[in-house]
Order: sequence, then C-alpha cells, then structure tokens
Amino acid sequence: MEKSLKKYFPVFVLPTLIAFVIAFVIPFIMGIYLSFTKFTTVTDSKWVGIKNYVTAFSNKDFLHALIFTTYFAVISVVSINILAFLVAYFLTRGIKGSYFFRTLFFMPNLIGGIVLGYIWQVIFNGVLYRFDMTLTSNAQNGFWGLVILMNWQMIGYMMVIYIAGFQNIPRDLIDAAKVDGVTPLTAMRHVTLPLMMPSITINLFLTLTNSFKLFDQNLALTAGAPAKQTQMLALDIYNTFYSRMGWEGVGQAKAVIFFIIVAAISLTQLYLTRRKEVDA
Repeated sequence: MEKSLKKYFPVFVLPTLIAFVIAFVIPFIMGIYLSFTKFTTVTDSKWVGIKNYVTAFSNKDFLHALIFTTYFAVISVVSINILAFLVAYFLTRGIKGSYFFRTLFFMPNLIGGIVLGYIWQVIFNGVLYRFDMTLTSNAQNGFWGLVILMNWQMIGYMMVIYIAGFQNIPRDLIDAAKVDGVTPLTAMRHVTLPLMMPSITINLFLTLTNSFKLFDQNLALTAGAPAKQTQMLALDIYNTFYSRMGWEGVGQAKAVIFFIIVAAISLTQLYLTRRKEVDA
C-alpha cells in the first residue's frame, strides 16, 4: 500500500505544485525583477538598477510608515498575547459557561478587516465626538484605535491556541507541584510556561506577521490620516504603487523590502522561541 502511494505521489502533487508555481513562485520572481526597473506594465519595464531602492529609503513617508508599523507591532504583539494567555488561562479553570465565552471571544475573528474597520470607526468617532475630537484628528487617536481594533479581532483566535496548549499540559505535573508546596506563580513560571512554549511560538509568529501586514483595517479605520501619520507599511506600498504615476517600480521595491523585513523578523522569532521549546 505504501509503495503504491509513493508511486502515485507525483500525480497527486503535480496539480497543486503547478498552481503554486503559477500563483506564487513566478509572480514572486517577477516582482523582484520589476523592483529594479521602471515600468507601468510588465511588458514595458526598463532596467534602472538600485535606483528604486535608493528612492524608497529616501522617501519620508516610507520611513515613517516603517517606524509607525514597528511601534504598532510591538504594542500589539505584547498586548494580544498577554490578554489571550490570561483569557485562555481563566477559561480552562472549569468556570461555568466557559464554552460560551470561548465562542464569544472567537467571533470577532470571523469579521472581515474592511467591515471591522468601518464598524470601529463609527464606534470610536461616536465616543470622541463628545470630546470634540475624531479618530483622525491626531495620530495618537489613530494609533490606539488600530491597537484596540487589532486586539479585539485577534485575542479570540490566539486564545484558542493557548487553550489547546493548556489542555495538553499533563495534569499530574500541576498536581505534583501543588503537593510539593509550589506557589501558583512559581508553578506558572517553571511548569506551565515552559510547556506552553509551542503555543507561544505559534501565537508570536501569527501576531507578529499579521501586525506588520495589516492593511484592510488600516485602510478602513484611518486611511493613513491625518497627513499619512497613521499610514502603515502595507498601505504606504499600496498608495505608492497605485496613486503615484511613474512610481510603480518604487512601490515594487518597497514591497521587496517589506518582505525581507517581515521574513527576517519572523524567522528570528521562530529560531529564538523554538530554542526555548527545546530547552523546556
């Protein structure tokens, strides 16, 4: 049976592999090439070398978006994971109605980013109008609006992964720690957290990449206002590519830089947290 499956393995893999090459590999390679050219369509590209990259790094909007996105990602990753961990912890303590609350917390993740952005825009402005402000009256309002929106949407999803991690911890280890007189805080630090590292690794990766790649919510909630001060990297790339004539190559160069940054940060995070898993 196993030999038969191996024999037909290429037949089953081939359609998916072809789709992957057409939809991802070829566009990715073309995108890297186009980042070194000036073009309006893929058929009229003209090689300009690293000029697009020089322009991208000298563009103040791009540098501001990079700093803004990094700041946003740090705050969001920390807040989402801490809150999701705490929610998961309490919902695995056997409290009444825990399954109802799990469903309730997870539901925001089912709403699309654009819809979510417009919903929260109405909510935030409804509150801020009372103080003669709007979400886009200053950058701080927009920043914290994005952080709250991101937390509200992702805590439930991260909670599910943490719940799975808590449920995989052998109960006898916790009971043994209690018998030895270990305090709950010490047990959390030396027993629970090391065994939760696989869940922590996954959640850090997901929140980190999603925070850097945030686009729909940013577009719907603030659209970069005021004066592009709340414009994140993905939105800046979009605006560069589609809103500035002759800047398509620069937009593509920004996209390549964006990919390298996200990949480097994500791989570093995976390497560091997986080492903790091994140590645990």
